[in-house]
Amino acid sequence: MPPGQNKRIGLFIALAGLFLFSACGSTIGSAGTPSAQGNGTITVVAAENFYGNIVSQIGGTHVNVTSILADPNVDPHTYETNVNQVKAVARAQLIIANGGGYDDWMDKLLDSTPSSDRKVIKGFDIAKTKLPDNEHVWYSPANAKDIASAVAENLKTIDATHATDYDKNLKTFQNEVGKIEQKMAEIKAKYAHAPVGLTETIFLYQTGPMNLNVLTPIEFQKALAEGNDPPANTVVTAENQVSKRQIRVFIYNKQTQSAITTKLQSDVSAKNIPVIAVTETMPPDKTYQSWMLSQLEDVEQGLASNK
Repeated sequence: MPPGQNKRIGLFIALAGLFLFSACGSTIGSAGTPSAQGNGTITVVAAENFYGNIVSQIGGTHVNVTSILADPNVDPHTYETNVNQVKAVARAQLIIANGGGYDDWMDKLLDSTPSSDRKVIKGFDIAKTKLPDNEHVWYSPANAKDIASAVAENLKTIDATHATDYDKNLKTFQNEVGKIEQKMAEIKAKYAHAPVGLTETIFLYQTGPMNLNVLTPIEFQKALAEGNDPPANTVVTAENQVSKRQIRVFIYNKQTQSAITTKLQSDVSAKNIPVIAVTETMPPDKTYQSWMLSQLEDVEQGLASNK
């Protein structure tokens, strides 16, 4: 059965469940557990947990956030919704998603649970820095700042009483994200033009500002990002770059691995080239800024160890 048909069936079942259970009157919060309503907090649903974390940092105790995609071991491109998540979207006052074709399943949930009262934020629409055919805009710290500003404005529209808190928390977040930009500047100063390998386009939002030289063919990266097999000639090129040790680190998205990337990782390790794992979804023990910083520190250490 085609993947699109599976998703349509999954959404239909979820929506059917919504109508069946609507009489129960419970609100679905994080991890599918009931949460109180009418306690003065703003009910928020985030399509991805990194956006949910940003909202939590800006909203503080005034928000109750449910993040749908929260497992860094799950491929976000093949995600299917469930009944609890449909119910959460239907009752949310604020929705935040990426957009740009990354999480179309959220658009379907919004269309099937219409509300004139809720606010919707799309990170891709707000982001000022956009790379061609690359919807992973949250990997840009500058974009994260702009998205956080939009979150604060929407929270103030919903809850003007706590506007001062939202502005204060936004300033704190912006300062923290500044540490990511500082780390990127440090890596640029030390390792500008260093040759690196990438499995996907996601990390281009950081390799570009750091002026790292990505040797992997862009057609290879785009194909894997879209869940397709890359052109044979690009696979050969990527393999040659590894076998000849033309790259200093190999950065791969561990959420969307394939037989091709697994073989490349094995070849890279055999050549003693540092392997750096990055994820599309934030690990559960991180904040947005600690997640980005930890990955950048891994890249920095890898470059330092392979001169």
